[in-house]
Amino acid sequence: MSSPAISVSDLCVNYRDKSSKLVSAVRGLSFEIQRGEVVGFLGPNGAGKSSTLKALMGFVRPTSGECTIFDLPAGSLEAKKRTGYLPEVAMYYPFLTPIETLTLYGELQGLRGRALRDEAIELLVELGIERAMRKQNRQLSKGMLQRVGIAQALLGRPELLILDEVTSGLDPVGRRELRSVLRQRQHDGCTLFFSSHELSEVEMLCDRILLIDNGVLIDERIVAPLKEELRTYAICYRGEALMVDLTDDWVDRSGIRTASFHRRDQLIQAISRVHSSGGEILDVTAQDGSLEEYFVQTIGRAA
Repeated sequence: MSSPAISVSDLCVNYRDKSSKLVSAVRGLSFEIQRGEVVGFLGPNGAGKSSTLKALMGFVRPTSGECTIFDLPAGSLEAKKRTGYLPEVAMYYPFLTPIETLTLYGELQGLRGRALRDEAIELLVELGIERAMRKQNRQLSKGMLQRVGIAQALLGRPELLILDEVTSGLDPVGRRELRSVLRQRQHDGCTLFFSSHELSEVEMLCDRILLIDNGVLIDERIVAPLKEELRTYAICYRGEALMVDLTDDWVDRSGIRTASFHRRDQLIQAISRVHSSGGEILDVTAQDGSLEEYFVQTIGRAA
C-alpha cells in the first residue's frame, strides 16, 4: 500500500505573539490525507489551520510531533518539489506582470524555456486572466491576484496542492472556474488539501472534511453521508394521523398538518400512517441541509 500524501502525527505548534505571550496554535493534531483525495480543512479564525499548513510546508518548525509529505519530511526539498502551495495572503512583486511572475516562480522550481512559458500561458488562460497577463500586479484586483497565486501553485503539475483560503477574493465566476480547474487536477491524480470559509465550495469539491478548533481536531467526516445526514424531509397532509412520536416539528393549521423529519425512514413511517388512517397526502419534500449549520453546531458543542 502506498504512503499517504500527508501524514500529521501529534503535531504541536507554539509561537510568541507581538507581546511575547506564548500561543499554542496547534495542540496534538493527527490526521492523514490519502493520495487522490480532496479534503477541506475547516475551522473558525485562529483555529490553527494556517499554522498547520505552514508546518506542512516547512515554514514553521513544529514544537513537537511530525509531518510528512509522501513519506518525506515536511519542508524538505524533495517534498516541496512535489507540492504546490498557495499562502493565505500571497504577495507578489508589484511591478511584475502575471506572466513574468509565473516565469520567475517557475524558474525557481527548475522549469525553463518554452515549456515553462507555454505552461504559464496555459494556466493564465485556464484561470481566466489571459487579458491581464501583461498588466503589472499592482494594477490587478484582489481576485485577479488570487488567480495569479493559484496559477503559481499549479506550476509544474504538482502531485499535491496545499491551498490556504483558496477562494479568498474570488467572485462567483472565479469560484466556478476554480472548481473546474481543481476537479481536473483531481482527475489527473492530484491530491488537494485546502482551507476555505466558503462552505458551499467545500461541499461541492470535497470528499472529506476535517474540522479544527483551538488547535485540536474536533470532527472528521466524509461529505456524502454528512449531506445525507443533514437532509430534512417534510410531509403536508389532511387527516387524523399523529406524528408526535416521530418528530417534534409538527403543526396543525386549520386541518392541514405539516411534519418535518431528519431521517428518511421517519418520512416513510409518516406516509404509511397517513395512508393507513385514510388521510390525504398533499405534498412531500426533501431539502438539503446546510454545511454552515453543521459547522456552527459542531464548533458550539466543542466550545
